[in-house]
Amino acid sequence: MRIGVNVPNFGPGTDPGVLRDWARTVEGLGFDLLMVSDHVVVTPDVAEQYPAPFYEPFTTLSWLAGVTDRIRLGTTVLILPYRHPLLTARMAANLNMLSGGRLVLGVGVGWARQEFAALGVPFERRGALTDEHLTALREAWKDDADYAGGPVPLWIGGNSAAGRRRAVRVGDAWHPLRFTLPWLHEAVGELASQAREQGRPVPALAPRIALRITAEPVTGPDRLAGEGTLEQVTADLAELRALGADTVVLDPFNGDPRETLRPQTAWQALAAVAAHRSRTE
Repeated sequence: MRIGVNVPNFGPGTDPGVLRDWARTVEGLGFDLLMVSDHVVVTPDVAEQYPAPFYEPFTTLSWLAGVTDRIRLGTTVLILPYRHPLLTARMAANLNMLSGGRLVLGVGVGWARQEFAALGVPFERRGALTDEHLTALREAWKDDADYAGGPVPLWIGGNSAAGRRRAVRVGDAWHPLRFTLPWLHEAVGELASQAREQGRPVPALAPRIALRITAEPVTGPDRLAGEGTLEQVTADLAELRALGADTVVLDPFNGDPRETLRPQTAWQALAAVAAHRSRTE
């Protein structure tokens, strides 16, 4: 099972030097994948959770590709309706080629109403637009002469039933985000049922979980996967492996933008996970 890291590409502590340090730290610790998030316009609803500066993902990953050697690069998740699908197809294919085939494109439908309005994209059609854009991506990547570097692995983000159906229909993997393990067990069963209904193979499982290491155990039914002592976190990873996860992405950002001013805290948590991984593999 591969393990990736969601790197904050936003917030008051984030600048080019910090992003470079994040990339070199994550690669140096032996992780397999570095992912960043996506917003285009930092409208008030976006800024409340992910304040400026917010570095655009394709630009950021292109730069980070040049300061790393091995680690794969990806989006968790690119809001597909925000860009023309042929532009997305070309940028993704070109980045994949320029990075030596290291790109993973995680995509989602989006949630920020004000950002949709600022971009002139109808919020109510975001699901239908996502489906249309996914079809356009697949079609564009069939012609390597025009879109050199494609196709790129597509992870379909989202925890809803619609997201799972979309993953079965057009995705290489289903990419659920921050959840409890009992919920995931049930959702994986539903994913298999939807695959049977559609007569299609079950997509790979590539979840993104929290990473918040605590001194004392976290208990209760609302505990997110990845929260708790190092022993709890490593047990969660083992359970995800047993559930069939192909890749797990660790998300060390826990909601306070001031965390971006202290990336060393996240790096220490990641180092603890990496050290345990090296002892058990």
